[in-house]
Amino acid sequence: MAQNPLSLPSRDPVLFAGLVAAVLLASAFAFQLAGYPPCELCWWQRYPYIAAVAVALLSKLVKALPAQLVLAMLALLFATDAGIAAFHVGVEQLWWEGLASCSAYVDMSGDMDAALDAIMKAPIVRCDEIAWSLFGISMAGYNFLIALGMTLFIAGKIGAGKGRKA
Repeated sequence: MAQNPLSLPSRDPVLFAGLVAAVLLASAFAFQLAGYPPCELCWWQRYPYIAAVAVALLSKLVKALPAQLVLAMLALLFATDAGIAAFHVGVEQLWWEGLASCSAYVDMSGDMDAALDAIMKAPIVRCDEIAWSLFGISMAGYNFLIALGMTLFIAGKIGAGKGRKA
């Protein structure tokens, strides 16, 4: 009998956390491909998700890892991401000052003249400008809400002893 896919969060919270992180990363790259280049803080928000995917995959490959340790690491990664996202929202809302640098992607693998030309033409992506929002909430705001929700969800699983199936 097939299991209900909606039961995944309670059945395997580690796999669920890894999938959520992977979907959020894919979404971020999809927005980038759609013409929304990331600012420096946007890049910073991706790193905990990359680590969360790696932790979830590693826990599936190395069954000897204690489930409670894996869940604690995932909760810390999502909490870290929520903190970065909260800071980014504050910068977007001009509640506090952001980073001193702005960012732009430049391909440095080719000819130096072409790279210099690309640097001069690269868009400046500011952390304090909201590139996209829905219902008044920016991408950083949605990221904060999701990362905070995942932090609370995973933290709740740590004490419940429902790490993952053996």
